[in-house]
Amino acid sequence: LTVLNAGRRYLKAEDLSGKVFVTSGLGGMSGAQAKAAVIAGCVGIIAEVDEAALLKRHKQGWLMEISNNLDHCIARLRDARKNKIALSLGYHGNVVDLWERLAYELDTTGELLVDLGSDQTSCHNPFSGGYYPVQLGFEEAKQLLSTNPGKFRTLVQESLKRHVAAINRLADKGMFFWDYGNAFLLEAQRAGADVEKRGANKTEFRYPSYVQHIMG
Repeated sequence: LTVLNAGRRYLKAEDLSGKVFVTSGLGGMSGAQAKAAVIAGCVGIIAEVDEAALLKRHKQGWLMEISNNLDHCIARLRDARKNKIALSLGYHGNVVDLWERLAYELDTTGELLVDLGSDQTSCHNPFSGGYYPVQLGFEEAKQLLSTNPGKFRTLVQESLKRHVAAINRLADKGMFFWDYGNAFLLEAQRAGADVEKRGANKTEFRYPSYVQHIMG
């Protein structure tokens, strides 16, 4: 319902075939995102750093394909988008790399390859394993978290700033992003990322919340 209503409200579209939804997280609550994309008829690319979560969703049949190669992900995205194929593709990697690659494609080809975007990393708990920084691999990040939590926190905040910068680049060209109630925008703001709404008070963000703006 969230994906369908986002399409209705922000894309003015009842039919989401050929539209692309990019997000992250295939764990507990976030695992349903892959299934939601296919039910809605769009192309869903969902990033997940934990291979175990990816494999679980694929085995369940909630996730159609898995890839750890960004070139392959972009090629599949282009093909499914062009042919209006409903697809859920799990990218085994950090979502920041995915967003930055989409921003790179925009800058080099002029193509905006994503229509809708969100995030379901566990940003309510970003410094204890809820969000993994793009600068490190999953296992390396887990080790750093246990040996040097202060350094881990610094890398998470740097990663959040990169995360938002790529989203902002795409949103400026027409991609619609929303907050999924996971404290992503709040933690990004605390990290110093550019998420404040222009001309509004500091408690307002430039991107809407799914509760008030989409489901409401």
